[in-house]
Order: sequence, then structure tokens, then C-alpha cells
Amino acid sequence: MLPEELKGTRMSTAQNAIERFSRYQRQLVGDAQSAHCAVRDVLDRIGDKWSMLMIMELATRSQRFSALHRAIPDISKRMLTQTLRDLERDGLVTRHVFPTKPPSVEYRLAPLGQSLLDPMAALIDWADRRYSDIHAARVRFDGAHGDVPR
Repeated sequence: MLPEELKGTRMSTAQNAIERFSRYQRQLVGDAQSAHCAVRDVLDRIGDKWSMLMIMELATRSQRFSALHRAIPDISKRMLTQTLRDLERDGLVTRHVFPTKPPSVEYRLAPLGQSLLDPMAALIDWADRRYSDIHAARVRFDGAHGDVPR
């Protein structure tokens, strides 16, 4: 029996993505020059602790560094700077410097970053719907293995 999410159209969409990814992975096997995988590379960026939060903060409006820092209070200034640079390097965020004294800088989602919002929203929705299942699975696993939760 297939999970509800994979029935009908979603199944064909999911199956197509799985098949494309499998073909891509098979092409990479044995090619030392192709140790790079686009999917893993992108997931490394958006799947880190801070990038998704910043992308969502910038989804509705441009923000200055200090506003982002206030919106995500548990991030250090150094990590905020590094994450913004990484997102800018990947073309997901743009940085605009205003010629004021002192200069002010504003960050906004680039078109590429905007194109990521729908897939991220789908992941957020899935996590919201499934988190209790994940938590229950962790409790069962930890109970069966005597592991201490991380």
C-alpha cells in the first residue's frame, strides 16, 4: 500500500524524480571527475541549520543585516555573515549596498531564491504533518536500542 502522498499525480511526479535522480547517480558512479552531485550540493546549502530560516525571512521583504539578526536571535553575527555570503554566492540572495554614511546593506531573495519558495513550502508542510510520526519513531527506536536522544 502506498502512502497517501504518493498516490495519483504525486506518485508519478515522485516516481519521475526518483528515476531521474537514480539515472544521475548511476552516471556519476566511477567518474572521479564527477564526485559532485547537484542534489547533494543544493541540499548541503539549503539543508544547513540557518539557510532555510534566512530564505524564509527574506521571502516577504528585503532586510538589513541587523533585522535578520533580530529575526533569528540564536545565530551569531559571524554565522549570519557566512550564511548570507554562501546564499549570495549560490545566487539565492542579492546584497545591495546603499551609498550612505555609514554604508547600509540590504539583502533580498534573488529570482533563483524565489524559485525555491514553493519546494521549501512543500517540505515545511510535510514536516508539519509528519513530525509527530517522526518523533514517535525516534521514541520507539531509542526505547528499543537504549540510545540517548541527540
